[in-house]
Amino acid sequence: MTGSQGPARIVARRTVVAAVGGAGLAVALTACGGSDDGGQTVGEQPAGGEAGGDAAGKVLAKTTDIPEGGGKVIGNVVVTQPKPGEFKAFSSKCTHQGCAVKDVSNGVIHCPCHGSQFDASDGSVKTGPATTALPTASITVDGGSIKLA
Repeated sequence: MTGSQGPARIVARRTVVAAVGGAGLAVALTACGGSDDGGQTVGEQPAGGEAGGDAAGKVLAKTTDIPEGGGKVIGNVVVTQPKPGEFKAFSSKCTHQGCAVKDVSNGVIHCPCHGSQFDASDGSVKTGPATTALPTASITVDGGSIKLA
């Protein structure tokens, strides 16, 4: 390696490393951004696709799996039991920036990314930064099973 080629390779290598790092950042930001779901209810069938990635009639959980005042995140749906025997379901995608909600406790659905909180009984925003309620998901309770409608 000659003296004139050494610095050119270092600059090129730095340029490549910076470009790859920038591309990785862009991918990460894209994955966390864009929360506009067009107001679609989870379980509705998008044009040309499956119903929210889950098939209607699919068993999500047993009623005994969902605690009173709490809930459970199951794929792209969060199922809650705000009152004994009353089951609700919502998109598990936070309306702020699309992160998956993490858990449900004391009647609140929690998003770990930026701290948004949603009411487990109706999906409404309790604490931002989210400003839009979680879209509802259509479910049925059949015996002891909770299924997508």
